[in-house]
Amino acid sequence: MKLITIISWLLRIVAAVILLQTLFFKFTAHPESVTLFTKLGVEPWGRLGTGVIELVAGILILIPATVFIGSFLGIGLMLGAIASHIFVLGIESAGDGGQLFLYANIVLICCVAVSLIHRKEGITLLNRLKK
Repeated sequence: MKLITIISWLLRIVAAVILLQTLFFKFTAHPESVTLFTKLGVEPWGRLGTGVIELVAGILILIPATVFIGSFLGIGLMLGAIASHIFVLGIESAGDGGQLFLYANIVLICCVAVSLIHRKEGITLLNRLKK
């Protein structure tokens, strides 16, 4: 197996694990998650909608045929999460020491790297959509 393939899989697994592990908190209306989305003014639909999109992104990034779409979706999600922390929530949220902010940055970096690694698939997809 090529080194780039191994790196791709490691990045995809890290991003997917972080995306998928946060779903429990969103889908079970964990008090910290409810508080966070209430501060953003989008509770409950924002919490549940974000959870659904994270679920889709986490699955798509693991499927070889859809890895580019999953990484692209992950980038959008994490840019939103990071912006929410910077402009509304603060880096530290509910006494977490900045853990959610750190996870969002890790997922963003992984997804950007994965999208660059798989850019040929993305270009092929865009060309198909143009037809």
